Amino acid sequence: MKLLVYGAGVCGSLFAARMHEAGHDVSLLARGGRLTALRRHGVQLAEGDSPDARRVPVPVIEHPGSEYDLITVFVRTHQVDAVLESLVGVQGDVLFLLNWAAGPETLGAVIGHERVLLGFPMTGGTMDGDLIRYRKSGFITRRVAMPIGEPDGRTTPRLERIVETFRTAGINAKAEPRMDAWLRTHAAFEVPLGQAVHAAGGPVALADDPDAVCGTLHLMRQNLAAMGTPPVPRAFAALRALPRGLLVAVLRRFLKSPTAVHSGLNDPSPAMAAELEQLTEQLRAPARAR
Repeated sequence: MKLLVYGAGVCGSLFAARMHEAGHDVSLLARGGRLTALRRHGVQLAEGDSPDARRVPVPVIEHPGSEYDLITVFVRTHQVDAVLESLVGVQGDVLFLLNWAAGPETLGAVIGHERVLLGFPMTGGTMDGDLIRYRKSGFITRRVAMPIGEPDGRTTPRLERIVETFRTAGINAKAEPRMDAWLRTHAAFEVPLGQAVHAAGGPVALADDPDAVCGTLHLMRQNLAAMGTPPVPRAFAALRALPRGLLVAVLRRFLKSPTAVHSGLNDPSPAMAAELEQLTEQLRAPARAR
């Protein structure tokens, strides 16, 4: 597969390294200082806090070529408009693996509706300079599949082909028939949590403030109620059904876990704040026909 990975942050770099090691023709698009570092050292990876790092020599480019079998986009929500403009003249299906609650229509209106697929990366980690520290794989994380779906929910040959390609590269992927609803459910959960973590100064600091966690849960419940459709996955319905005290305890435990600490939640950057702001606007937008 000739693959363009658009975005060289944590998720994009991890994905590109995995696909390169599986033998695919992968190019990783980066800009600025990140481009310079990748050209000099390749993708540098370390598991958790391990002092041992490995380098994966993924080819790096500054601008997309003309044609790919698949373009995977790993950028912040507020960066999508610029990405869309740069892909108008580039051939290939485009799989958006990112936070997005505005629906597929806004994406397809720019690059063509027939090119769009939706998904969400389930890998996580943090940047330590130019080194990516990814979270250690565990019993649960190995069973959490990366959801990918067609905008209309169909199981198409191209969707099956992409899922199978990722699986053969060791990436646990699955077809999700309600990917748009999945993304909106995730945003309804992530926006209040991310903003609360940002305000508290980190996930552990938020966990140490039960009142703040309770307020965050209240906002999550409001977002889910405003969706007007059942959450996807259905397990998120528990956020509205289970007792508040139990959910606060569960959230506090999660916030102190390595999964939360070594994830995008623990990112105090302005880019993270801008993404949360954009997602908030998308959630507040009038419901679209689906």
